[in-house]
Amino acid sequence: MATLRGTPEPGTRLAIVKLRPDGSEAARYPGTALDSPDDWVAISAVWEHGHVDVGAFAFDNGDQLREYFALHAPYNAFAVQDPDGRPKGWYCNVAHPSRLDGGALYWHDLYVDVLVNVAGETRVVDEDELASSGLPERDPGLCRTILTARDDLLALIAAGAYPFSELPPSSR
Repeated sequence: MATLRGTPEPGTRLAIVKLRPDGSEAARYPGTALDSPDDWVAISAVWEHGHVDVGAFAFDNGDQLREYFALHAPYNAFAVQDPDGRPKGWYCNVAHPSRLDGGALYWHDLYVDVLVNVAGETRVVDEDELASSGLPERDPGLCRTILTARDDLLALIAAGAYPFSELPPSSR
């Protein structure tokens, strides 16, 4: 599949496709492109996968998502708000750089996630899944990339850099 640079025009409808670490499809859902820098794709979407408690907060049907997919770096970030627009937190994924192909945006999950609650408390999760996957032994280079991406996400969050600059400080 071709990797494209640049972003779709705001208002463009896309299929968002999440791939598991093994490359198989985990989820597919619709989203609408928002204005974003050239090396990112920002999407507006609605959560419709039931109640999912992630520890720092929970996703519920109707929650509004502003999803930020890096085309240049191995991560993405989802700002989660309830249906009335009240912030719930950020859910960030370490992933291969996202790619656009036709009318779809693909992102390939890579185990480790970073969560930020509305109080600004940050927590790294799923490092145990990475350790038990065998990846550290099979592909130490990719494992280093994952851990570096985790650290890069933590630095972006701490600095309030894009995409974390997109919500007011009280929402970070």
